[in-house]
Amino acid sequence: MSADRQQVLKIGGLLLGLLLLLGAATAMMLPLVAGFIDQHFTPGLDLRNAAVIAFFVTVATLVVFAFAAGDGLLGELQFILGGFVSFFLIFWLFIAWIF
Repeated sequence: MSADRQQVLKIGGLLLGLLLLLGAATAMMLPLVAGFIDQHFTPGLDLRNAAVIAFFVTVATLVVFAFAAGDGLLGELQFILGGFVSFFLIFWLFIAWIF
């Protein structure tokens, strides 16, 4: 085997090991994260209802932004999709947290 191939295999093994370690850490953190979300977000409006409200607020906001930009809905679709995901998550969690 050449030195380059050995180096590629070594780096690939290290990356695989890091990914496995990250997956194990995530699996161990899930109960803590679930407890945090349950304690801080459910006393008011639950996450399911907040998701419905956040979806419609996000769609309305992005339609206004698209028409205000002058390109219509299809002009900058890749930016609208990224904005939709980020706006939806922010609105969803803030609505659940505040109400």
